[in-house]
Amino acid sequence: MSLLNGLLGQVSDNATVQNLAAKVGLSPEQVEQAIAALGQAHPQPGDTVTTAAEQTGLPTDKLQEIVGHIGGEGALGRFASLLQEDGGGLMGSLKNIF
Repeated sequence: MSLLNGLLGQVSDNATVQNLAAKVGLSPEQVEQAIAALGQAHPQPGDTVTTAAEQTGLPTDKLQEIVGHIGGEGALGRFASLLQEDGGGLMGSLKNIF
């Protein structure tokens, strides 16, 4: 989780998985799944939140809250880019969550 927190810190000033979980009323594990799914869905065609909801089974309103807390679509784009730059290391690990 510390690597994910590090990436979140690069996107948002003080976002961490634990802080986001407390703010949106989900477990840290669910927030990890949500962030990974949002990062994967962002560069894909279609609605990012809807795609992530389909992947995780989490409600779209909770996913939308997470997007808002990390800084909106622009920040999500930066996060997705950071995940891609990671070369699959973190993404490979997070895909195992699903």
